[in-house]
Amino acid sequence: MKCPYCGAEDSKVIDSRPTEDGERIRRRRECLSCRKRFTTYEVVETLPLMVIKKDGSREVFDRQKLLNGMVRSCEKRPVSYHMLERAADNIERELMTSCDQEVSSVRIGELTMQELKKIDEVAYVRFASVYRQFADVESFFTEIKKLMGDRKD
Repeated sequence: MKCPYCGAEDSKVIDSRPTEDGERIRRRRECLSCRKRFTTYEVVETLPLMVIKKDGSREVFDRQKLLNGMVRSCEKRPVSYHMLERAADNIERELMTSCDQEVSSVRIGELTMQELKKIDEVAYVRFASVYRQFADVESFFTEIKKLMGDRKD
């Protein structure tokens, strides 16, 4: 690690500890040439996750976009933002651990519906109606019948 004071490339680590969020490692270093101390942060390098949309176009996965869709589905429902953040964490973790750099929007939609189904059934049906592009009341009925059947299991 290059010293910010003298430019020497040799330093030793004096102290290492994770940051409060646990996402980085904070390291206190001492330059072996000038003896001055400085701090560095180590972060895991991640490659962007690409989403393949239904029309074949690609865009970078946007966690906020996912959260916004879930928030819209949960409007006027007894669902806290914290619950939705945890659901988004679960979805993101599932996508990142799959080791695929590209994921279809269909997969993200299915994972989102699974999470919403656990949180709030009304929000689930709302999301499903947009995601699956329900064309009529019969489509709603069919989804609700499936939901009621899942409850009995």
